[in-house]
Amino acid sequence: MARWCLARTVTVVSLTVTLSAVAVRYPSCRLPHPLLHPFRELAYSSVPVHWFHLYPVSMLNCYNPNENVHNKAHTSPYPGSKVERSKVPTDKVGWLVEWEDYKPVEYTAACVLAGATWADPQISAKNFSPKFNEKDGQVERRSLSGLYEVENGRPRNPSGRTGLVGRGLLGRWGPNHAADPIITRWKRDSSGNKIAHPISGKNILQFVAIKRKDCGEWAIPGGMVDPGEKISATLKREFSEEALNSLQKSRAEKEETEKQMNRLFNQEHFVVYKGYVDDPRNTDNAWMETEAVNYHDEPGETMDNLLLEAGDDAGKVKWVDISEKLKLYANHGDFIKLVAEKWGAHWNEDPVPGCHK
Repeated sequence: MARWCLARTVTVVSLTVTLSAVAVRYPSCRLPHPLLHPFRELAYSSVPVHWFHLYPVSMLNCYNPNENVHNKAHTSPYPGSKVERSKVPTDKVGWLVEWEDYKPVEYTAACVLAGATWADPQISAKNFSPKFNEKDGQVERRSLSGLYEVENGRPRNPSGRTGLVGRGLLGRWGPNHAADPIITRWKRDSSGNKIAHPISGKNILQFVAIKRKDCGEWAIPGGMVDPGEKISATLKREFSEEALNSLQKSRAEKEETEKQMNRLFNQEHFVVYKGYVDDPRNTDNAWMETEAVNYHDEPGETMDNLLLEAGDDAGKVKWVDISEKLKLYANHGDFIKLVAEKWGAHWNEDPVPGCHK
């Protein structure tokens, strides 16, 4: 069967450790999401990987074109509505497959059309001439996945058909950029010793998770990048607002929280993923992209001084043990798995890493 290979470049940010992973054969194994295959190649390479410098790593991302990269992006009815998507067979997701009878439903939520500052006008609006595939003033319209096509004035989802056109709940035509801070620590007993899983024997890693108010699913406490905002600022702001409830704190509390946050976010970190996200809000003309970054509190001392408190879009917040049993929002489970593999932490109880019977 013919396979398509997509060259992808990812950025790895320095960590003061050296990984020498053991070569593993896994011909029948695959990641839950094909867009993450290059990280699997990195994680199980027999070549030692040094994480001391910021450098690009070019890898080959090969996947079967019949494997549907849209799973949650085909969620129906569309989130927050009764709108049913047109059904898209797996073999017709890709735009290269001709489908003359494709008739997607048109839907853009009322809150998006209300003229909010975070949302674009309709394509037909006067004085609105978006510069797709470019930095459009303060709005970033370039995709992390490369150039995307624009058809009849509308950008086209680079990962294929979703069964719905318009913007749904997303504010921007084209890519809607987010940032996801993955804050981790080791699970420890009352004496401060790391706790290992009884079956895998690997230490258990924990991350800060929030329960989203909009859908009730557990997720990484991330959010949208504001126009002109740096990713590093978004990562810090979103974690502070959603996991520490900084918006409701007093001035003195905010200053103390800021000190601890700087200590955590100014340390060396690891870019887990940059690119397209299989999100239930995606449409044919608007889609989510993210940069997921791991900040690891090795001794656990920094996070011990920060009291978790749900705020903004979060209903609840807590430390969660990382394992394959996690059910998380969108692609978040894939990102968490990569973090567990990076730190050699417990993920599943299978004898061969990454393989499922």
